[in-house]
Amino acid sequence: MSEFNDDAEGQNDKEFEGNLKRFEDMLANGEPQFFDADDIEEIIDYYLQWLNYELAKKAIDYGLERFPYSSIIKIRYAQYLSSQHYTHEALTLLNEVEQIEQSNLELYMARGYIYSQMGLGEQAIENFKNALPLAEYKDEVYVALGIEFLNEDKPDDALYYLKKAIRLNPKNEVALNELSLCYDLTGKSDEAVSFFEEYIDNHPYSYYAWFNLGLSYGRVGMYEKAVEAYDYALAINEQFGSAYFNKANALAQLGRYLDAIEVYKETFKYEEHDPTTYYYIGECYENLNQFEEALVNYNKCVKLDPANGDAWLGIGVVLDAMNRLTEGIHYIKKAIEINPNDAEYWYVFAEVQQKLGFLEEAALAFQRVIELEYSDFDVWLDYSKLLHEAGYIKDAVEALAEGIKFFPDVAELYYRMGIILFEQQNRKEALGFFEHALELDYSKHETIFEYAPTLKIDAELVNLISHYKK
Repeated sequence: MSEFNDDAEGQNDKEFEGNLKRFEDMLANGEPQFFDADDIEEIIDYYLQWLNYELAKKAIDYGLERFPYSSIIKIRYAQYLSSQHYTHEALTLLNEVEQIEQSNLELYMARGYIYSQMGLGEQAIENFKNALPLAEYKDEVYVALGIEFLNEDKPDDALYYLKKAIRLNPKNEVALNELSLCYDLTGKSDEAVSFFEEYIDNHPYSYYAWFNLGLSYGRVGMYEKAVEAYDYALAINEQFGSAYFNKANALAQLGRYLDAIEVYKETFKYEEHDPTTYYYIGECYENLNQFEEALVNYNKCVKLDPANGDAWLGIGVVLDAMNRLTEGIHYIKKAIEINPNDAEYWYVFAEVQQKLGFLEEAALAFQRVIELEYSDFDVWLDYSKLLHEAGYIKDAVEALAEGIKFFPDVAELYYRMGIILFEQQNRKEALGFFEHALELDYSKHETIFEYAPTLKIDAELVNLISHYKK
């Protein structure tokens, strides 16, 4: 059972193909043909499945004219209406069906999907639960429940129902894939590895299971194992494009960029040329310092997807690496135009403006990074360094103080504050910051001398550091 109750085997047989041809010939030449209710239902299902709504509507009209009391055809009409965004009309029609036939599985599933389409998760879940006692293949209803709970941001509930689906039908591939997502959303990556390893022990030829095991390994940083799992998936189904793509991702994580590039290119044999794949190929070439090849692939990406801000940014960064910074900054601006609230883009823009000597513009860009709640403490170090080197000492101190509020356990911020206060002859307060930094992370104390080498000869500071040496 599925949303459109399509029987793939029936649709592929000669009888169905003959009925479909007769129906389309009838529409073309106007010569009447007879189809029984089952035949016309199957034709409607076919058109709905392939999103051919124009012919689906003609088949529905034919069916309702000849079989006006058919609940299934009315349900299909409701599904058609919902596909055209006439959801209220669709629900009204389904309510009419319910008055006549309350034990119809298709009714509750169709209404559940329509409520889901409308964003009314509770009503959708209620209808799917009403469908359960009527379903012969309950695993598919459990999958519908699981997906709806995912839509409602309740991955633990989704996990519960998807596991029930797999227990009933271990070969339900939709359940396997959605289960993998649930494990990711719930942070249960280790449990996911165990689940898919055990599943494969019982179903070793499921390429979907090997694929999801690869995803699970990747989420816990076991990239070598992930590559092996994807290889097993591809040994079973060599045309599985997603396995090539994710295998390449794992190889890139291992720093095997040349291997990753070759595997990314394999995806093009089995899937359309995807802009994201070109982006990742470009990123691999960038990591290999093969900048010309990186530019070629980033440009292929933006040609297919002009709204891909990451690729525009990549072009700008690569041009910077090629000492073509004044050219590259235009591409970085383009990325920001596409994604004006991406803190990473503004961070790169700030660094580029600083390189070009536009310190005011760089400072404003760093402030924008901070406004966007950038998740790393580095921005406070870089922003304070800009201010410090430009002579805005008070502003640099204020920036570091603000950074410490957000990252009170980051030693580097205290070390940097100590350096600036030391330079301002505020030794007592500076030593207090150094002492706190040493308590937080002694191993980072070399950052003092990297930033201010002259402090190596300060006896009081050296003694303080020696006191904390373990």
